[in-house]
Amino acid sequence: MTIRNLDDLLAEGVSGRRVLVRADLNVPLDKQTGDITDDGRIRAVLPTLSALVQAGAKVVVCSHLGRPKGAPDPQFSLRPVAGRLGELLGAPVHFAEDTVGDSAQSTVADLADGQVALLENLRFNKGETSKDEAERGAFADQLAALGDAYVDDAFGAVHRKHASVHDVPARLPHVAGRLVLREVEVLSKLTGAPERPYVVVLGGSKVSDKLAVIEALLPTVDRLLIGGGMCFTFLKAQGHEVGTSLLEEEMVETCRNLLERSAGKIMLPVDVVAADAFAPDAAHDTVPADGIPSHRLGLDIGPETVAGFAAALSQAKTIFWNGPMGVFEMAAFANGTRGVAEAITKTDAFSVVGGGDSAAAVRALGLDESSFGHISTGGGASLEYLEGKTLPGIAALEN
Repeated sequence: MTIRNLDDLLAEGVSGRRVLVRADLNVPLDKQTGDITDDGRIRAVLPTLSALVQAGAKVVVCSHLGRPKGAPDPQFSLRPVAGRLGELLGAPVHFAEDTVGDSAQSTVADLADGQVALLENLRFNKGETSKDEAERGAFADQLAALGDAYVDDAFGAVHRKHASVHDVPARLPHVAGRLVLREVEVLSKLTGAPERPYVVVLGGSKVSDKLAVIEALLPTVDRLLIGGGMCFTFLKAQGHEVGTSLLEEEMVETCRNLLERSAGKIMLPVDVVAADAFAPDAAHDTVPADGIPSHRLGLDIGPETVAGFAAALSQAKTIFWNGPMGVFEMAAFANGTRGVAEAITKTDAFSVVGGGDSAAAVRALGLDESSFGHISTGGGASLEYLEGKTLPGIAALEN
């Protein structure tokens, strides 16, 4: 990767300098309590932040959280994240009540060497996500004024043309953080010459969300295992009844075409867990994938499918997994995701978990994260990288 990285910046010396770090602290919060339910993304940026703190930098962290509408919204405040980040760093994190206003400016000005500040949610400012170049640029000017150098360690946001990701690097000396560097190195292995057999597991709800990556991967993979809600559109394309399962009717013909072109690479469920309703306590049982009752909906892949997927994975030397196999948040429909994840950990393959719900499932199901070769922090970004798209955040670092 022809991009300067954190080691280059540290070699120049950062003691006493303000270093603006774009992190991805977009963590899930409990709707009732506001507590962080998964701190994986906070932990992922610790190596970069710790290195800067130890080198004596004045570290200014910025991030988004959720999808506020360009104005302050208490439910999307980063204040809980500041508390957790301080716990993990072992030192208080100073919190700015705004992003580029008086509070941000005074908080940054008061930092001592080796201290950390977290700015309020970037998306409380319209300029962060604006499609208007001038509006976005004006916000980038204000944000860049808070730093003497810029580090992008927010891989989960590099596919967005946002001010903090795309425009700020043009205004400051810029480098890739430890996380971004690792993510790109890992994904480059998958797009270069992966060791074969190369097996990809895709899940999630919609075929339309994964169509581009399926198109990109089909010529390069040896097997493509499809589960999750998206499998029902493929089953429909085979002429099977899918009951009230999630279905993208407009994608059926596309799936039929993919199956015809796949040369047998695509592997679909042979059984599913079908339920009377989308509810954790719904009556359910396992049925053949070609025999889903008309009044039921599939919420997980079945045990025969797990066994078949596990057999395919056991032969792999390289594995990429993106998307759960079922509604893993409900215990009754988590066995498919757990079974596939455990099958991946039992192989000798180089395995990559493609962020998003897959990474959340690994942690929610209590699986050993170290059993996987790499767990990405960016679901959308990892997919777009594999599709061969230019990622605005990466392109900005290369300039």
